[in-house]
Amino acid sequence: MSQKPQRHKVVVGLSGGVDSAVSAWLLKQQGHEVVGIFMKNWEDDDQAAGADPAHTAYCSSNIDFVDAAAVADVIGIEIEHVNFAAEYKDRVFAEFLREYGAGRTPNPDVLCNAEIKFKAFLDHAMRLGAEKIATGHYARVRQLGDGYQLLKGLDPAKDQSYFLHRLTQQQLSKTLFPVGELHKTEVRRLAEQIGLPNAKKKDSTGICFIGERPFRDFLNRYLSHAPGPMVDETGRHRGQHVGLSFYTLGQRQGLGIGGVAGHDAGGAHEPWYVAHKDLAHNTLHVVQGHGHPWLQSPWLQAADVSWVAGTPPTAGALAAKTRYRQVDAACTFTPGEGAFRLDFDSPQWAVTPGQSAVLYDGDVCLGGGVIAAAQVPAVRAALPEARRRRTAAS
Repeated sequence: MSQKPQRHKVVVGLSGGVDSAVSAWLLKQQGHEVVGIFMKNWEDDDQAAGADPAHTAYCSSNIDFVDAAAVADVIGIEIEHVNFAAEYKDRVFAEFLREYGAGRTPNPDVLCNAEIKFKAFLDHAMRLGAEKIATGHYARVRQLGDGYQLLKGLDPAKDQSYFLHRLTQQQLSKTLFPVGELHKTEVRRLAEQIGLPNAKKKDSTGICFIGERPFRDFLNRYLSHAPGPMVDETGRHRGQHVGLSFYTLGQRQGLGIGGVAGHDAGGAHEPWYVAHKDLAHNTLHVVQGHGHPWLQSPWLQAADVSWVAGTPPTAGALAAKTRYRQVDAACTFTPGEGAFRLDFDSPQWAVTPGQSAVLYDGDVCLGGGVIAAAQVPAVRAALPEARRRRTAAS
């Protein structure tokens, strides 16, 4: 006699998007008691006294809630609107600003998952009597004995385990990822078949609290900035940057020097990229060509580590991503005290302090850490002596 599948009270994070909507429908089909929660994590752009109406054009929170409520109505579940804006500002946004102010490039979606969606949201769901929570992430959870593994989603183009690598055993034990076993095309097909009102809604892009607004405009509201020189690897002045916080390693757009052709270097017309940020001298170093040596890092060091199993993997050969949508890169892992080092089989492009280095053993996401350092280009050695003297005197 076959064992009946377990039925749970599951609280689903309904974002207004198609992935969480299909997740809720799948759980209802499986016989679970399903409740939807819409999380409001950002309210600085709300239409309120003193708010700038120009900024509200980018804030889709109200539209998303209407979509989530319409989905709940079609599926036949209750939905609750919960405001986590205070927790978000304290736990995620404050850290985001600290990192940018220090010249690094943080990944707030990683912190949002760890601190809001799988902590504040999880705690709220448990107070409602939930046994499990669910989200529309493309990832999977596998139980092995008394432990849990975080696996990549089956759709390689949509896998989101990179953003979930800070989840703990306790969090994973309470979490379901219903669409993790599906490809996006199948999720869209199901949404249309069910008649969900958001079946054709575009996927959200960018950081949740920034939305579709120009990134530099947003940061301008919160960070002080000082313009400074933009120089190439020879120390030659190529332009003026608007503030180091507004740039990230490997950045190509928005430099304002796309038409500078470098004729003195053989007439190359290759695009310019950000290669190094010198905070001490407020100087942005740029190089020409995607394959420039200053953009290649054979190793990195990471801190602020988090391991899905609770302990680090053993030293040896693994694979890693230093940014989302990157192909897994073969590397040698060396653990340290609250840190680790990765030595890559092949140099990695534009390894960026503040981003996450996430480790994998096949489909199993092991955890990771925040990139603290990578190979820094020998900037001072490359500058002409006169330029070095001017830099030292400044």
